[in-house]
Amino acid sequence: MTAEARTAVVTGASSGIGAATARALAAAGYHVVLTARRKERIEALAAELPHAEAYPLDVTDRDAVDTFAAWLDRFPSLDVLVNNAGGAYGAEPVASGDPADWRAMYEVNVLGVLHMTQALLPQLTASGDGTVVVLSSTAGLGTYEGGGGYVAAKHGAHVIAETLRLELCGEPVRVIEVAPGMVRTDEFATTRFRGDTAKAAKVYEGVDQPLSAEDVADTVAWAITRPAHVNIDLLVVRPRAQASNSKVHRTT
Repeated sequence: MTAEARTAVVTGASSGIGAATARALAAAGYHVVLTARRKERIEALAAELPHAEAYPLDVTDRDAVDTFAAWLDRFPSLDVLVNNAGGAYGAEPVASGDPADWRAMYEVNVLGVLHMTQALLPQLTASGDGTVVVLSSTAGLGTYEGGGGYVAAKHGAHVIAETLRLELCGEPVRVIEVAPGMVRTDEFATTRFRGDTAKAAKVYEGVDQPLSAEDVADTVAWAITRPAHVNIDLLVVRPRAQASNSKVHRTT
């Protein structure tokens, strides 16, 4: 089946990596369904793209996800699911972290992936050549101080991808995990620091060219568009200035 006849769902498509991935897949010829909670944003983006439509969705709401899955039956097939919706809230140590923040991160980064994958997997399998993408993080592969809640959540997302790949072995569905390191987007760090733009800016201070949302989207689109028998199990992508979660070269 050509890309033009294939449908891809991208969660968290209202900004950052999600929006950039939607653009990349649309440019590759996919019909893209953009989902996110912010209706106006995804509708505006869908209007810019050649083959796209918007569907407001909160991936933490299982009933809403199941309704969305039924709505997708209008398409000849569902071929790609990009689980991108996620986020970090707070950077307090484990000793003083707010359990509400931890719960919110678990809901979107772990249960959101679970809800979408469970609901859409039958259609992805029925396509005969489905792809599940999990946007995790290098936080899912190694911890760092002040990252406990986010690290725990992204470890959960990583384990979902790893386990699902084992369970689907022999089925016509690939499971791809892309784990970005330091990515500068308009919202991620600002959201983490509860709107404190000064703290958010310090995350990237002195770093020569952190990754952009487009860098990650290009990686995701490349992995998806490999031949059907090629599975990119886990792709870690960092800027050259970052050697690990805790070692970053800064010029100032």
